[in-house]
Amino acid sequence: MKGQLYETRPLEFWQLAKDLRKGYDKSIAEKSVSNRKKVLGNGTTNFVIDWQQAFPAIQVAEDNPVGAMMASQDEPFARKARLASEARGWGREICGYHNNCWGAQFLGRTADGKPFPERDFTVPFPCVCDSHVKRGQQCRDYKPIARWTNDFTMYTGERDEKREEALLVHRNFNTLKLLNEMEYVFGQKCDDEILFEMARSYTELAQYRRDVSYFMTFKPSPLSVKDMYSLFQLGGLAKLGPGVAANFWKQVRDEVEWRVQNKIAAVGNERFRWIEAHPPSWHFLKYYRYMERYGAVCLGSQYSQSTDFEIQPDGTMKVREYPVYPTDMELTTREDVVRYMTTPDPRSPHHFKIDEYLRPDALNEFAEVYKADGALFGLWRAGVGCAITRKEQAARLRNAGYSVMLYEGAQPGDRVDLDEKRFLEQLDTWMESLGFQMLE
Repeated sequence: MKGQLYETRPLEFWQLAKDLRKGYDKSIAEKSVSNRKKVLGNGTTNFVIDWQQAFPAIQVAEDNPVGAMMASQDEPFARKARLASEARGWGREICGYHNNCWGAQFLGRTADGKPFPERDFTVPFPCVCDSHVKRGQQCRDYKPIARWTNDFTMYTGERDEKREEALLVHRNFNTLKLLNEMEYVFGQKCDDEILFEMARSYTELAQYRRDVSYFMTFKPSPLSVKDMYSLFQLGGLAKLGPGVAANFWKQVRDEVEWRVQNKIAAVGNERFRWIEAHPPSWHFLKYYRYMERYGAVCLGSQYSQSTDFEIQPDGTMKVREYPVYPTDMELTTREDVVRYMTTPDPRSPHHFKIDEYLRPDALNEFAEVYKADGALFGLWRAGVGCAITRKEQAARLRNAGYSVMLYEGAQPGDRVDLDEKRFLEQLDTWMESLGFQMLE
């Protein structure tokens, strides 16, 4: 490419990442393993470890990664699915992720023509996106299945450690109740030893992911967010099992560290760095490649990246600490594992969506940590949590000297209201207003 400043290379872990994701999708489609019937669950709690591995006959399917992949790989089918969902009364204000999955359920098949793997229980994720709890209702209304839920515990204002401890006690009680009741309903015991193994594995995985995010703060960035969006669900919502996810992320961490040491760039002509604060429009990921033609690289968002870094008064960066979150507790009982793994921040399972109330300058801090020059925000018309406070956050970034562009669309999983031609024209105008011309 014209104006290339840094060497670029293909990612060596790429094929492994594709194989792991393919294996996850296959595990959802298959209803039996070792001749035993699988119970397929929809959604998850804020219990972040891969708890379903402790129940041999359970496989969890998450609407978010499945719905996003559907929009990305087969938009014509995704549109048919959303139409089938809308015809049954679910309007376009519902999250596109869920509408994609619900519609496929109504159609009775997946994008590749295979029968839709019907859910046998549902555990909707408590979240500020209104439709997260609704997805549990829809599955239960479709056919009589077991349904559990959890509480969204949070508060605003100054931190109160006693209050946070009480929130954690309540949240952990909900999770323990869920595990106990699943043992009763499905007639099998939760293997606590596997929970311990997964807790240890998750600790390693979290550190590797944090390291990868840290290395993306370097110039040139060794990864772009488009790379991250192909990886960040592996070991998270896309369950891989104890040890597998940690080993994968160690390989990612090692390669990304090597790329930083040798200045191997994600974008060979990097000269403008920008951030987001939301999921992208999954059917139109080409805008990342389009921006690269200006030498612009997206460093990520609070949706895809670790937000565990904070800038100190002296300008140095450190890992954020949470007042009541133990990092060295001994794990000997199921209660210990649940307490350890529920969440590091007692106030919120999804702090990136409510930073307006908890940490108003979080996006400014994110931009500073990743050495960004600007930001690109979508004003989504559906999915409340995907657009809350975006204009206020944009104003704060502009006041801090960052260039910010806003654009409109339906929702990351729904292409209906995104004017793709106008979006690209907006990007051209934004870059040209900053003095950049295409390098190709």
